[in-house]
Amino acid sequence: MMKHFTLAAFVFLSTLTLTAQVIYEPFESSRLGESRDIKIQLPRNYNPEEKTLYPLVVVLDGDYLFEPVVGNTDYQSYWEDIPNCIVVGVNQSATRSEDFFYAEETNFPIADGANFFEFLGMELIPYIEDTYMVSDFRIAIGHDLSANFINYYIFKEKPMFRAFVLLSPELAPEIPKLMAQRAPLIETNTFYYLATADDDVKSLKTDIMALDTALKGIENDFFHYRFDDFEDANHYSLVGLGIPKALNQIFSFYKPITKKEYTEKVLEYQGSPFDYLMRKYEDIELFYGFEKKVVENDLRAIAAASKKKNDIESLKALSKLARQEYPDSMISAYYQGMYYEEDGNLKKALNSYQSGLLLEESDYITKDMLLDKIYELQD
Repeated sequence: MMKHFTLAAFVFLSTLTLTAQVIYEPFESSRLGESRDIKIQLPRNYNPEEKTLYPLVVVLDGDYLFEPVVGNTDYQSYWEDIPNCIVVGVNQSATRSEDFFYAEETNFPIADGANFFEFLGMELIPYIEDTYMVSDFRIAIGHDLSANFINYYIFKEKPMFRAFVLLSPELAPEIPKLMAQRAPLIETNTFYYLATADDDVKSLKTDIMALDTALKGIENDFFHYRFDDFEDANHYSLVGLGIPKALNQIFSFYKPITKKEYTEKVLEYQGSPFDYLMRKYEDIELFYGFEKKVVENDLRAIAAASKKKNDIESLKALSKLARQEYPDSMISAYYQGMYYEEDGNLKKALNSYQSGLLLEESDYITKDMLLDKIYELQD
């Protein structure tokens, strides 16, 4: 019952987030020889004049799969668990059999299927890249036939996608064997998510389990694989369960510092807490190919670690970083005051806290907190 409620909640959330944000447009394709309807969801407060780049999520079977994906990306990015994304859906209700056609002899696309394969890679994605601020980190999401189809991009020498989300795929017969051969050879960090359910279509689940068996023993540090077999779900309801799990897996390195990371990594790090923070964000940029603004949760965690380890230089560096990232917020003044307190310069600490009263409150630091510090130092 709870799982069905979760699915309903996400569908409801999707309808809220789509209001006045989705761009619907026809796309003329020379490869297909016809027009295709696409949907484009831009992040909240998207500004093409800014230099921010966003991951691109390409959703096949966009007629019904686009809205659940958008609801999840919007929700999780709101809480800073994943970055804001640009989501593009391709409507295929009338053409999906032709679009996903493959040869039985080779298990790879031919005829209309080959044309659709080239349409995505040579027309649609280049158009999105020319029109919107997208990064090179691309995610492909499919269900049923479309989930099988996105596999074909991973066999390219340089795959155009970095993450593949297969929701109950209707697999071509030889795909488990072919994927077992391909996965060990991947040389770029690639995420591969596969999902089925206890009440999935039996014939599909047999092949999906064969694919899982083929992949779960792969030893390749560049191939990040996750499999879910959901209870109390079927071929359709597993979509609402798989999408958030897949996004969570794909952006696991992006997430803010958790209690577990704080205890096991930040406090145990051989360098300073501030050095840990800088390395974390450098690794995010290197791994995903785009910059992440330092979130306040992470500033707070590093401040706590700096105090615990008596590293006042980290507090000093943290206050400077906070001023750079949040110039209108009282965050920097708070951490600067903390630095001066730890350094024994109470007069400068008082001045720092007082200066923060003129700035904006943040999610964690309020005017009352600054006043408490001021009263404490004045006593």
